[in-house]
Formats: sequence, structure tokens, C-alpha cells
Amino acid sequence: MSDSTIDHTAADLDDEVRRLIVGSGIRADRDLVALMVETSLGLGADAPGRLDLKIASAALEEMRAAFRLFAPYVGVPKVTVFGSARTRQQDALYRQASGVTSALAERGWMVVTGAGPGIMQAAVEGAGPDHSLGVSIRLPFEEKPSMAVQDDPNIVTMKYFFTRKLMLVKESRGFICLPGGFGTLDEMFELLTLQQTGKAEPAPIVLLDRPGGTFWAGLRRFVDEQLIPSGVISPDDFDRVLVTDSVPDAVAEITGFWRNYDSLRWVGDRLVLRLNAEPTDAEIVQLNERFGDLAVDGVIERSDPLRAERQDRDKLDLPRLELKLNQFRIGELYRLIRAIDDFPSALEQPQSAD
Repeated sequence: MSDSTIDHTAADLDDEVRRLIVGSGIRADRDLVALMVETSLGLGADAPGRLDLKIASAALEEMRAAFRLFAPYVGVPKVTVFGSARTRQQDALYRQASGVTSALAERGWMVVTGAGPGIMQAAVEGAGPDHSLGVSIRLPFEEKPSMAVQDDPNIVTMKYFFTRKLMLVKESRGFICLPGGFGTLDEMFELLTLQQTGKAEPAPIVLLDRPGGTFWAGLRRFVDEQLIPSGVISPDDFDRVLVTDSVPDAVAEITGFWRNYDSLRWVGDRLVLRLNAEPTDAEIVQLNERFGDLAVDGVIERSDPLRAERQDRDKLDLPRLELKLNQFRIGELYRLIRAIDDFPSALEQPQSAD
């Protein structure tokens, strides 16, 4: 087959994909939809094994179902709660999970769980069905939650852990981990990895124990005695985590992180931090005194919306700070945001759930 024939065939295929998309009534983001269709066709042309196709097809179907579940609540702040499925109702940890989600729901937050028994069921009971979303996993041996939780329409069930973990993390602005086994620890360490590497936006992480409990204290000792001295993590990597046995402190950590900080965006090599309160000149000077070494060129400074933000109409009403961040130190963003949240100008602002 000649190159011209191949090019003609590719052009015909592009036209067919475009006609299919238009005929389906899709109006937004047609370029991305076309890319997914073309990738699917390319995957089929690669002649993979049937199992590979089943994995890819099921993963896409599961993500679609989860996106549809979360879509009506896009503007509502969410916190994900992790913990053991084996925790019993009489356990103090069960009461901790229920108490913290009840307090957050009262402040307008929704709770995301793995929709299982134990800590997950406690979190749903605390928040209530109207403030809960569940991303369940099909397991052959796991005990089921109560019928009240199982019958909740705000639940999507998945086959694969990787798609489930994506949705447990993607939509949330805070995370609370209660003691659990391998699954809970896996989820907790993935959170820390995503934060440390900059693959997820900074967010508060709380390790909540029973009153007087020592479960997470053992993890902190391991970090201090093994991980930091051996040089495999930075000394401040664990600073982003609050270890506590206090429900009020856990709630304050989740909500307080968003007192002033709203969001961030990369525009080329520039990092833009969007805030709720306009910082004073003195506060910006103090910020540079403490964190100016995070900038590889220039300083941390006040900024108007950049061109890419204006083109996307991306939160144009919010005040901004801008810097060229040393990306090898992206794990330190958490401390910078905490300092911004503690600005006197921010403390004067009323807190909200958003």
C-alpha cells in the first residue's frame, strides 16, 4: 500500500470519527472524544489479547459510571475517608469515623468512601446518605455493609482497584485515614506519594486514631527513625500529615487548609496560586523571607490572571500569587500554602465549605 493510500485512509477515518461524534450530539470537547475513539480503534488494530481489551473496556466503562455519579456534586467540597472494613460498631474507631464525618457534613462537606463495612459504613452513617458518595469494589469474600448503605443510590461498583482508587482521590479536597490493614495503608501511602511527587494538588491529610491510640504514632516513629535518616524521603515530607486522636482537630485541619488557598495552576513553568483573600505587601515580604528560596528565578509576587487563565476564564475574580517554583522542591508546597492560610488578612475572612 502506498503512502498516499495510507494517508487517504487515515483522512477518511478521521472524517468518519468526526461524523460519528457530531451524529451522537456531542458538542463539548470533541477533540478529546475523537482521541479516545481513535485510541480505541488503534488498540483494536494492535490485535492485543482479549483479556487486554476486556481490561481497557471495563476500566473506561467504570470511569464513565463514576464520573456520572460525581457530576451533580462538582461544586461541593469532598473528603475521602479510608479505614478498615473489619472495624466493629462497638469500636472507638467506629465512633471517631462517624463523629468526624458528621461534623464535616454539618459544614457542607460530602464524604467519599469505599462503600464497604467497618470504617466506611461508620463514615456514611455519620455524614448521612445525602452527604455521602461511595465507590465500591467487587470482592468474593468481603463482608457487606448494612442494607441501608448497600441500597444508597449514590454508590458505583467497580471491578478494578486502580479505577476505584482514582475516583476515591480525584474529587476530594481532604483525606482522613483511620487505622486499617494492607488496603488502608496502600491508600494512605499512595496519597503521600501523589503529594510528594506533585502528581496531585496539595490537600490536607489526617491520620485519625482512637482516643489515646498509638497506631499512627508507630508510623511516625518509623518515618523519624528509618525513612528520614536513610535519606529515602526529605525531612519535611511527613509535615503535610496531621496525626491526631481528636475529631475537632481533624475537622479544623481539613477545613482550615482552604481558609485562604483556593487552587493552583501551572502556566508553562510558572506556578499560580489562587487565593480567597488579597495578601498585603507586608505579608508577601514575609512570605519571600520564609519561602523565597523555593523560586528558582525571581520572587513570590502578586499577579493578575495570566493569558492562559484569561482565555479559559479560570477563576478570574480571585487574587493571585505567582512564582517560578523549583520543581525538585514541589513537596514543600504544603508549607507555603499553610503560611498563606495563616495570613492575618485570611484569618479575618469568614470560613466557608467551598
